[in-house]
Amino acid sequence: MSKLKITQKPGTGKVVNVTPQNASWTYVGFDLHKLGKGDAASEKSDSDETCLVFISGKGKVTADAKDLGELGQRMSVFEGKPWSVYLPAGVEWKVEATTDVELAVCRAPSIKGDLPVRVIGPDDLGLETRGKGSNVRHVINILPEGEPADSLLVVEVITPGGNTSSYPPHKHDQNNLPHESFLEETYYHRLNPPQGFAFQRVYTDKREDGTRELDEAMAVEDGDVTLVPKGYHPCATTAGYDLYYLNVMAGPVRTWKFHNAPEHQWLLKA
Repeated sequence: MSKLKITQKPGTGKVVNVTPQNASWTYVGFDLHKLGKGDAASEKSDSDETCLVFISGKGKVTADAKDLGELGQRMSVFEGKPWSVYLPAGVEWKVEATTDVELAVCRAPSIKGDLPVRVIGPDDLGLETRGKGSNVRHVINILPEGEPADSLLVVEVITPGGNTSSYPPHKHDQNNLPHESFLEETYYHRLNPPQGFAFQRVYTDKREDGTRELDEAMAVEDGDVTLVPKGYHPCATTAGYDLYYLNVMAGPVRTWKFHNAPEHQWLLKA
């Protein structure tokens, strides 16, 4: 079993829990809650900012007892854009499910901590199509670099069946701005239909002796979470099965500057 793949716990409640401590890194935290109608989840972080993403379902949201209303709309990640909430450090949030809910809790260190709570609705989000041919994928930026946050970068991607994504292979594991930034990253994967599978490889450059410090290829199933502490991290779908993933990234500087694998750079000109 790969140390970079997490299979969610069965049942309801907090079914995925990624922390800097158990991931052996510094910046990114990621939880997934599955709530039945009437269930609730709540939390307060004094040191991290948080982005709540309604993966599916609807729920009533409060932030420091302020009512933000019932949020959520889609019942599947393959049916439109999400509702999300940005929360600075020190705010206690609560979500009470009014339908079955799948809720992602994305966390990263707060720096200034002076931003307000804000609801991010589907109308606030654009849809970008990247790539061409069998490398087409559809991107929804929830918390991109151009929107205010201290550390977090959050994005959704849907890759049609048979296509590749996060490809040509790229990495962001060096604090070498303006050329490359250091960002840890999690992927939360969903498949449609759910019995499908996809693949993800996480690997570093070859050393002088031809070996790699990290080289793991994983079969990814519906609901799996993968960790990218360093290295290139392309995904490939299988025919007939669309792949969704939610990316959470954070590092010492909030900017996404990546380095493409030079041996595959030609694909950008093909």
